[in-house]
Amino acid sequence: MCPLSVHTNMSPSLPPEPAPRPWSLLSNHGLVLVVIARDQNARVRDIAERVGITERAAHRIVADLCTEGFLSRTRVGRRTVYEVHGDRSFRHPALGAEMISPLLDIAKALRQSS
Repeated sequence: MCPLSVHTNMSPSLPPEPAPRPWSLLSNHGLVLVVIARDQNARVRDIAERVGITERAAHRIVADLCTEGFLSRTRVGRRTVYEVHGDRSFRHPALGAEMISPLLDIAKALRQSS
């Protein structure tokens, strides 16, 4: 059996606050779409760096966005140029009837003002 320890400071201590969990309002797919809307000539390496993901993840997300019709890509020499299709609707059922163009317009406007 352990002896009781005696503390001179008997004030009740508050439990430590949990560390804040990192989160983002937009998913990585949304962030990649915003980056490309702002710079349609961006390289996958640049997209990955701006979003904070690996190049492999950026490639996969760009492929997903192309497959779903949010993006199309065209080779111009050795570069890829993207076209964003703002007439597409959000995929989530809560926003399914809403087009993505207003979100992209806001994202582009925020970049121009900063």
